[in-house]
Amino acid sequence: MFSRYKKDGAKPTNGKAAPPPPAPGAAKPPPIDAAPKTQVHRKMAPQKVAADPVAVDKEKKRKQRLQELKVELHKRLLENLNLAALEHASERELRAEIADITAEAMTELSVALNAQDRQALQQELYDEVMGLGPLEPLLKDETVNDILVNGPQQIFIERDGKLELSDITFKDERHLLRIIDKIVSAVGRRVDESNPYVDARLADGSRFNAMVPPIAVDGSLVSIRKFKKDKLGIDDLVNYGAFTEEMAAYLQAAVATRLNVIVSGGTGSGKTTTLNALSSFIDNAERILTIEDTAELQLQQTHVGRMESRPPNVEGKGAVTQRDCLRNALRMRPDRIIVGETRGEEVIDMLQAMNTGHDGSMTTIHANSARDGVARLENMISMSGIEMPMKAMRSQIASAVNLIVQASRLQDGSRRMVSVTEVTGMEGDVISMQEVFRYERLGLAPDGKIIGRFTATGVRSHYSDRFRQWGYDLPASIYEPVQD
Repeated sequence: MFSRYKKDGAKPTNGKAAPPPPAPGAAKPPPIDAAPKTQVHRKMAPQKVAADPVAVDKEKKRKQRLQELKVELHKRLLENLNLAALEHASERELRAEIADITAEAMTELSVALNAQDRQALQQELYDEVMGLGPLEPLLKDETVNDILVNGPQQIFIERDGKLELSDITFKDERHLLRIIDKIVSAVGRRVDESNPYVDARLADGSRFNAMVPPIAVDGSLVSIRKFKKDKLGIDDLVNYGAFTEEMAAYLQAAVATRLNVIVSGGTGSGKTTTLNALSSFIDNAERILTIEDTAELQLQQTHVGRMESRPPNVEGKGAVTQRDCLRNALRMRPDRIIVGETRGEEVIDMLQAMNTGHDGSMTTIHANSARDGVARLENMISMSGIEMPMKAMRSQIASAVNLIVQASRLQDGSRRMVSVTEVTGMEGDVISMQEVFRYERLGLAPDGKIIGRFTATGVRSHYSDRFRQWGYDLPASIYEPVQD
């Protein structure tokens, strides 16, 4: 898709970096030579027609009746099904058994349902027995990125960066706690009043976090970050408008020439996705070790060793921290070390690894800008309990980190790589940095979509000579800013 500027490859003929293609569904940005117009008047949104209260009440009663029926049928299923034989029963056999028990119970209870409600009820019962109950359809919906449960009656989902309230609910708090217990017991954990929070990983790799009463005041809180089955590559992110082909070519050179990279950003900004995409530029002959709290990285290389930290058991023993994994990784002859997220005292070992021959290592941190990212590294070193003069600390960071890529989720839900900043060294007691690419916001479209463009800052890369020595001859034109 994008041009790879190797010495033996074709170079672009245009002298300027083209603006990125608009994200799917986004309004077209204004011409580059046109100043963004300030919109004074907006059309009023059409008034919504009020729903018929009688129909709403009727639908509410219907759902309540189905929920009560499902609870009764689920109780009967548990009484009649041979739970020990469920592991060996096929899906077809189990569905047939559920259909038989449902039909018998509905006859006994004198309940009549149409075919659609009956089929939906049987599917929900199957999900209760074999899956995660009400959460199952949300987990199967590939358009849903996050599932956020605020008590039994309120489940939010995120689609395309926007939160919305779903119409799915649990019967009560006991129902929700039963599903939580089903998830955590499958991975050998437990959650109760004495241990009211837990991290786990679902069977499909999705990240799960729960907090239960009394810590969760209004009902159990559950957060599920769904595991993406489709790996998004650099080409995909360029097509989505996350950054430009020119930025992709620069990042390819940076990763291939073994610069140490930090991906910075807020929660849900796309840090892990960006890290996955950048890792595609690593040579297949290199040995890579990954360290994560919850395994999410999807590296495509052949030689990858994956490690995952572990919390303490119920007795408070047996914990394996990211720092423990990192120390052991240094003894495993890695070419590169990738830490899913640096958030604590493991920052010391990470920086030392970057400084002692493990060039090309990568990690992510939570920060709002490149400069904030450096300050966060300083804070993590300070909180690790190591006494170090500020100048020595900053010198360590400046020599270890080469590049900070800032990811951000904008107010319209889109995700952009808003800044690519190089760390160039020290000037006195201050870490010197220079921004190479940035995202400029130009305005807001009537539909709420952000209008903007990517541009170079006009600063030539500090690592241009290194790129050329490694065979990546980037043309000077990619550093030229977009002209207004």
